[in-house]
Amino acid sequence: MSGGGMGFIFSPEKKRHAQARMQSIMLETKQQLEHAVPFAMDPVVYDFAINERGTFAELLSGDASLMPEAYYAFVVPKLLRVTPSEVPGYRRVELDRFASACRTLPELSGVVQGLFDRLLPSFAQDGDGEKKSLPALLDEYGFDRAAHEQIRLDLSNGRIGLAQNRLPPRTRVEDVEPGDVFDGRDQRALNERLHRTGMAALSEGKVAILSLAGGAGSRWTKGAGVVKALNPFCKFQGRHRSFIEVHLAKTRRTSRLCGAPLPHIITTSYLTHAPIEKELAGAGAYEYAGQVLLSPGRSIGLRLVPMVRDLHFAWSEMPQQLLDAQKQKVRDSGRTALANWALQRGEASDYTDNLPMQCLHPTGHWYEVSNILKNGVLFELLRGRPQLKYLMVHNIDTVGADVDAGLLGYHIEQAAGLTFEVITRNVDDRGGGLARVDGRLRLIEGMALPSEDIECSLSYYNSNTSWIDIDQFLVSFGLSRADLTDTGKVASAIRALASRMPTYITLKDVKKRWGKGQEDIFPVAQFEKLFVDMTALPELNTQFAVVSRQRGQQLKEPAQLDGWFRDGSVEYVESLCDWE
Repeated sequence: MSGGGMGFIFSPEKKRHAQARMQSIMLETKQQLEHAVPFAMDPVVYDFAINERGTFAELLSGDASLMPEAYYAFVVPKLLRVTPSEVPGYRRVELDRFASACRTLPELSGVVQGLFDRLLPSFAQDGDGEKKSLPALLDEYGFDRAAHEQIRLDLSNGRIGLAQNRLPPRTRVEDVEPGDVFDGRDQRALNERLHRTGMAALSEGKVAILSLAGGAGSRWTKGAGVVKALNPFCKFQGRHRSFIEVHLAKTRRTSRLCGAPLPHIITTSYLTHAPIEKELAGAGAYEYAGQVLLSPGRSIGLRLVPMVRDLHFAWSEMPQQLLDAQKQKVRDSGRTALANWALQRGEASDYTDNLPMQCLHPTGHWYEVSNILKNGVLFELLRGRPQLKYLMVHNIDTVGADVDAGLLGYHIEQAAGLTFEVITRNVDDRGGGLARVDGRLRLIEGMALPSEDIECSLSYYNSNTSWIDIDQFLVSFGLSRADLTDTGKVASAIRALASRMPTYITLKDVKKRWGKGQEDIFPVAQFEKLFVDMTALPELNTQFAVVSRQRGQQLKEPAQLDGWFRDGSVEYVESLCDWE
């Protein structure tokens, strides 16, 4: 969020008290919202003074022309990393004068110690997550060492990687055929029979909702470390509401219509669990009368030093600005240094040379869904509700998705293990879609397409909302309801099915801060597995239903809000909600 300021005028006798109170109000507000809205710094209150002289300058000479000590403490460490021939002549003259002044001026006597503090790495322990060691965090978040070692082996041997994310060029990827997709937009198709079937399942307590809120939503905040699920993104009925509050309001309405409160599960991760837990406790789960359960993440990834081949693939594939010869030389030199760093550190070795939280990464939606088996949430839910049979799963940013009785009825009557909702493709939709892959109907990720231009030929885009038959879902893992108490068997089953899911490798630029204000940026490798790839499993009866854009659109960036307001989506979502 960009910085800004406001001006206030107070009565002189009230000024001191008003300044202190304003500082307190702003700081309290920041502390309440800091996990939901990005803040660059704590808010400050300061006095304005009028500069009667306007813009002016003074010509200084000799030692008086030197910049302040703090300036050199910031600049010199960077210059020491550059070869002497690349340091401009005027800068060398300045540094020579600065070195002489350090030997003669008492006020600069401590500058050498300050430079050493900045030059030598010193990791600060800031925040509860950084007080724990990396092994402790891995144990806490359910790190699977066996699965990690297999991924490292596959990466080293070239079975997975940036280039291997894509299906082979010979793969036939074709658009859907007539009859492949059920039209859930047509009220005649969603007839009274399907609606009755769905409402019966709801009133009998056979349905629960699973909202995926394990991601930080870096696209939403342009990289700021906040929890997207808690972001007050839109004003409804006179108050800004977060994504979670909107979804619980929809569940409240559905519960009223069917006469039975639906359980609502919210998945979390090591990035989001504590803030979401705190917010729900403080807000009383927004006064929702039914069960609101958190499904804490029990899978975590440990970043790896990248393969040099993946670095070169990324540099050759990503769009690049044309540079002049000198700038191109600098860029090539930097890339050579990064490739040498990867070789020296050991390709595919564990990336541990940073703060513990900077070495971890989330592992994707597939694990976020399967975690309900591993963390005991599904077992506890089934123990209290043995009649539970269906789950509706959706992204936290798919704001228009609700438990539609007609679509639920279609899922039930098709005896489907999975039913995925798709929307007609818009020009801005990127990331794959619904296709026939070598003749089999399935969802395919954009990074898996053999060629990027194929995506433009696909009619339907994935909304990532799906309906799950719990028993068929368990069978795909080789499990039954009775097996959920056997933690060892569940962990082995998840690992076995995960080995059948595609593993997507991505590169992430990670900052390594050290000294005082110094930082390096290194590319590291991480992986993810995505739930949509379950549609490729032959043993699962998977169906697809096209829904309206108002129901299926995902809000990935704030820039989408303008169109979202103008096309009636806000009114559509409002109609699905009970706020009290």
